Amino acid sequence: MYGLGFIPEKGGVIIAANHVSFLDPPLLWIALKRRATFIAKRYLFSVPIIGNIVKLYSIPVDAGRTRPSTIKEAVKRLKMGELVVIFPEGGINLNGSFIDAKRGIGLIAAMSGVPIVPAFIDGTQRALPVGSKFLRPAKIELHFGHPLKLKENEDAKEFEERICRDIMGKITMLGNR
Repeated sequence: MYGLGFIPEKGGVIIAANHVSFLDPPLLWIALKRRATFIAKRYLFSVPIIGNIVKLYSIPVDAGRTRPSTIKEAVKRLKMGELVVIFPEGGINLNGSFIDAKRGIGLIAAMSGVPIVPAFIDGTQRALPVGSKFLRPAKIELHFGHPLKLKENEDAKEFEERICRDIMGKITMLGNR
C-alpha cells in the first residue's frame, strides 16, 4: 500500500478509485484508517447476505442514471466530515482500459468542496476475477495519490469539469509507477 498519508485524517474526503473486482470495496474498507461510505449500485442492496452489509455502509445509485437524492446524500455526508468512496467509471471495468468518469463524481466534488484522493487498485482482478467463485493467490497493490482540491480562483462549475476530465488520468498515472 502506497500513499496512505495523502488521505486527510479528518473532514470530508472523496476516494476515487478504479474498479476491477468485487474485492475492491472490502480492500478499501480494510486499508482506509477511517470508516468509509461507498456509492454502490442499487441492485447490490438486494443480494442475499451481501446486501445486508451493503445497506450499512453504502449510498444506493441507479445504474445508468444518478438521482439527485444520491448526490444530495453524498454531499450531506461529506459536509458532515465523512469519507466517501466512488468508482468514477460507474462500475467494474472488465477490460482494464480506463473509460471516462461519470458526471456524478464532478457534481459531488463541486457541491461538497472536499478534496478528492485518487486511488489505483491492481491485483484484485487476478485474485477474484469477475465470475469466479474462489479467491486465487495474487499480489495486490493499492496506491493513493495527491488530493485534488478546489483551486483559489476556480468556481464550482470549473472544478466539476476539471474533476470529470482529470480524475481517470490521475488514477492511471498511479498505476504507471
